[in-house]
Amino acid sequence: MEKLTDFLYRIDDIVWGTPTIILILCTGILLSVRFGFRYQRKIGFNFKNTYKTMFQKGEGDGTVSGFQAACTALANTIGTGNISGVATAIVSGGPGALLWMWVSAFFGMSTKACEIIIGQRYREHYKKSMDEYVCDRSFVMKNAFGWKKGAIVLAVFCFVFGPWTCCVQTEAVTSSLEESFGLSPLVTALVLGATCFVTIWGGLKRISAVMSKAVPIMSVLYVIAGLGIVIVNIQHVPEVIMLIIKSAFSPTAAVGGFAGATVRDALQYGIARGIYSNDAGTGYGMIAHACAKTDHPVRQSLWGWGEVFLDTMVVCSITAFSIIITGSYISSDATSGALTTIAFRNAYGNIGGNFTAIAITIFAWTTIIGMYYTCEKSVNYVFGDTKLNKMLIPVYMIYYMLPCVIFYNIEAEALWAFTDILSAMYVFITIFFIVAKHKEIFRLFDDFWQRYLPARERGENPPYVSFDCAAENEESAN
Repeated sequence: MEKLTDFLYRIDDIVWGTPTIILILCTGILLSVRFGFRYQRKIGFNFKNTYKTMFQKGEGDGTVSGFQAACTALANTIGTGNISGVATAIVSGGPGALLWMWVSAFFGMSTKACEIIIGQRYREHYKKSMDEYVCDRSFVMKNAFGWKKGAIVLAVFCFVFGPWTCCVQTEAVTSSLEESFGLSPLVTALVLGATCFVTIWGGLKRISAVMSKAVPIMSVLYVIAGLGIVIVNIQHVPEVIMLIIKSAFSPTAAVGGFAGATVRDALQYGIARGIYSNDAGTGYGMIAHACAKTDHPVRQSLWGWGEVFLDTMVVCSITAFSIIITGSYISSDATSGALTTIAFRNAYGNIGGNFTAIAITIFAWTTIIGMYYTCEKSVNYVFGDTKLNKMLIPVYMIYYMLPCVIFYNIEAEALWAFTDILSAMYVFITIFFIVAKHKEIFRLFDDFWQRYLPARERGENPPYVSFDCAAENEESAN
């Protein structure tokens, strides 16, 4: 295992080297400039068209409401990456890693919006087997570029290896519950697997219904608990902020249980863990939002702003401040979810540690379920809108849960390195899609702001801008 971990770390260092970091940041910066920073500065408009409409069913074609689709996406974003991922980022990259999380998130709002637009633009309506609107990277490959063979290879890769990234979630849960309650990791893994399986068995509508309740409630409770630590230690906040800024641009010396970190470490782990946490640039946004009912793809893309902001600027920051303020990363050799559990225990006593373990469990649970939905779309692509697709989904559910249950005790470092490598691959593919189809993305963006929205504000009823590539392909064939 030690040799495997070292090998994964070497690959991780290569794929998350300086070129990748520059690619991600430059893509986000250029998109933000082209969009006039609308996703970052139109806060009132964004909020009005997203969270203020969360209880509405939505207009246009789709399977679930925009809010339910966003909660399915948030299940991927707000997970153990916010708790365990931030902890490993600080352990490996120092406090400065948080600043690079903020930077990548700020510009990543525009990248995430592009993913959502692409998902809405190149989705298909599976009427026979599922009655769902679906899309993922493979659908985009076929419908946007006509690369059918490459799309199949990618889809098979995604649904075979996708479940293995969820081992990160299981490890975080087992380590945290063992740390707080002394629970057997095997029992925890079995219970986690069984409850996730029951939920995903109900399909998209059950998944979205559960996510729309569990994710917001747990997020609010976790933020309140974290804010309590910040407020009680408010006098140390300026000092912590200065430490974060200084550590982002200069090496951090070793102290206590912390081994020290270079500026490159802060950059690499901050951006890598930030992207894993908020999914900006990984392509998951195009999958989760493709099923949403919306009158225009760009309106649905506004949810991307909220996901990235809530995930990184709020939840990740809460975790990082809690760990830094309590000095847990210095006083302890723990990593992953156990480190955050120790931070909350230092602040609140055993109650804090127990609460964090429960929070990690629920976040991991929702992430495993949300990730299943994204992997299932690859299965859908390979077998098409057929009876065979419907028949094989239950078989895939079993396969999906096996790594989560069986490989719960692999070292956290190895799991995170493997997850980073897969995330980098998805980032390369997604950025390629965005660059290659930038004209279509910008056309839809301009259409919404210059034609569609002004018409709606004048009281007119312009036709919904909705896409179904299955119907388009049928028409072309005829």
